[in-house]
Amino acid sequence: MPKAAKKVRFTAVLSKGDEAFGWHFLRFPEKKAAGLKFEDGKSRRIVCTLNSRHTFQCALLPWVENGFCIVVNKKIRDKLGIVDGDKVTVELERDESKYGLPMPKELKEVLRQDREGDKLFHALTPGKQRTMLYYIAKSKDVDRRIHFALVLVEHLKKNDGKIVFPKLSEELKRPLPGF
Repeated sequence: MPKAAKKVRFTAVLSKGDEAFGWHFLRFPEKKAAGLKFEDGKSRRIVCTLNSRHTFQCALLPWVENGFCIVVNKKIRDKLGIVDGDKVTVELERDESKYGLPMPKELKEVLRQDREGDKLFHALTPGKQRTMLYYIAKSKDVDRRIHFALVLVEHLKKNDGKIVFPKLSEELKRPLPGF
């Protein structure tokens, strides 16, 4: 069996999606990513570099008629100075990381100290794990990241290992006792 390509590189045009959402996409035919060889048919997690200047982890999302797209958020567009209609150099490689996003050190430490919390977190689907990693990591304040990690673990314990998003949202707004 041939070895999977390490990286693929091509040019795509940034296009604006539905006005209601304001999302921007890089759309391209499936053959552009064929060298990445996603044999498992499940995960299409990638590391994407745009214009050789900004690298981020994301997913190849299916697009109509054998194609894919990548969502490019406003923060990335502003950083790169790209707008609807611009040609963008895209470099993709398979994301071989454990979670598809970096593990915040604050959550890693909370999970290290709490075996039950660790077990419950790792029983979540990969998508829910990534959602929690993203949410915790997006705060620039270390105390807030610690707070979010502690609240998440306690939430999982109180809800039989499930995330009840409206409830979790409320719990995150409350301070932890003694914090």
